[in-house]
Amino acid sequence: MGHRLSKIYTRTGDAGTTGLGNGNRVSKNSLRIHTLGEVDEANAAIGVLLCEEMPDEVRQLLVNVQHDLFDLGGEVCIPGMEMITAKQVQHLEDELDRFNDDLEPLKDFILPGGTRAAAICHQARTICRRAERMIVALGQEEAVNDAPRQYLNRLSDLLFVLGRVLNRAGGQGDVLWQKRKNA
Repeated sequence: MGHRLSKIYTRTGDAGTTGLGNGNRVSKNSLRIHTLGEVDEANAAIGVLLCEEMPDEVRQLLVNVQHDLFDLGGEVCIPGMEMITAKQVQHLEDELDRFNDDLEPLKDFILPGGTRAAAICHQARTICRRAERMIVALGQEEAVNDAPRQYLNRLSDLLFVLGRVLNRAGGQGDVLWQKRKNA
């Protein structure tokens, strides 16, 4: 790491622009900056989730995901950079399969709730989906690599499965949706 942040405020963004990793300045309202913010929010939501009790294997997986999301943000921040790879996408698929294999097959839709950890996991999943939509929108305007979009897609699926895992670990089953319950 070449430069250390010794001063957090720079005043360079006071006019409504911010610097990308390649030195270019863009509007803080640009699609690229919105995308970067969504990825950052997904990472922060996983940070909140990590404050909860959970099995060690889930915790380690989520810590590794946070590192990947920081790399993904770096890729968004530096146009043309490639930091997320097909290998990382495949790793999420492998983890998805591993955790899902231990769960009962779903017969109904589930509600995002149960234990506190599972509910936070589902919230992180929805933020991840929003980040995925933003990277799709960015890709319609500018060149974006495929792997970050695929990574976010798999991560949201993984967070769905981990919500179920965390409910089970917390002694709670899936919270099942009841069609027209209040009709």
